[in-house]
Amino acid sequence: MEKMMGFQIGVIGALFLSVASSVSIVVCNKALMSNLGFPFATTLTSWHLMVTYCTLHVARRLNFFETKSVDIKTVIIFGVLNGVSIGFLNLSLGFNSIGFYQMTKLAIIPFTVLLETIFLKKKFSKKIKLSLFVLLVGVGVASVTDLQLNLVGTILSLIAIATTCVGQILTNTIQKRLNVSSTQLLYQSSPFQAAVLFVTGPLLDQYLTKQNVYAFSYSPLVLGFIALSCMIAVSVNFSTFLVIGKTSPVTYQVLGHLKTCLVLGFGYTLLHDPFTARNIVGILIAVLGMGLYSYFCTSENKKKQSGDLSTPQVKARDNDTPLLGTPGQRS
Repeated sequence: MEKMMGFQIGVIGALFLSVASSVSIVVCNKALMSNLGFPFATTLTSWHLMVTYCTLHVARRLNFFETKSVDIKTVIIFGVLNGVSIGFLNLSLGFNSIGFYQMTKLAIIPFTVLLETIFLKKKFSKKIKLSLFVLLVGVGVASVTDLQLNLVGTILSLIAIATTCVGQILTNTIQKRLNVSSTQLLYQSSPFQAAVLFVTGPLLDQYLTKQNVYAFSYSPLVLGFIALSCMIAVSVNFSTFLVIGKTSPVTYQVLGHLKTCLVLGFGYTLLHDPFTARNIVGILIAVLGMGLYSYFCTSENKKKQSGDLSTPQVKARDNDTPLLGTPGQRS
């Protein structure tokens, strides 16, 4: 019972850290790109990952966590896949309208459900599917405006959806099956993610913005916001792996749409962005969907726990695989 309480507190902490850090970095990056004119999103992400790796390396040297050997091929494929997915998401934004890009992000949840159902034999109840549908409708109403289709943009969006879904499913699967913590996996994979984006980022950004990141005029204010963005990104990257490891890729995407609603609200409150009745209605529908998803997940977990308690103790131990690392392991 105490172990379950500790796990639930850990999940709540991970969710809160993910929301707080993600909303913070969106506000920071919006100021950096919109107000200060720094448009190099992919290159900035590579810097985020390099700072994340350096921070974790220092933490490891100070014995905040222990490394665990993982098959190098697995780590390389995982790291490269995540780096590629970020690049394709940015390309999708560059080749599509904002509305179609938002639809791309919405499609990640049903595609993830489909992949987990087919390949991992995971079952999603009708109630869970209904709550996800309500959530997607709400976010769609709140954030999707224009829908302009083109062949290249559609292909890039499909690749972005596929790589993102597979990357997030692997984030969860590797942690559970190889029994590594979120910190250990992020520490070993972030150099490969950073390398992919460090090489391709400047080229991709130059193609999309017609500007050279190395020829940009870096004022002290711009450098200050870049440094702040990189520091917040450490928390974003860590909490992403933590949330997916402790919950599931679908729950992480649901959390992501909560962030979208919060960002819309903060944009209106702090940055005076346009806000219409449609935005308000969409956010309310999305919040309803999130509430239903949380309620149904909690109810199903309680039923599952009751069923586990009714089984013999020997079987319960065999199935007692921790979601994040080994018991007592620091992350």
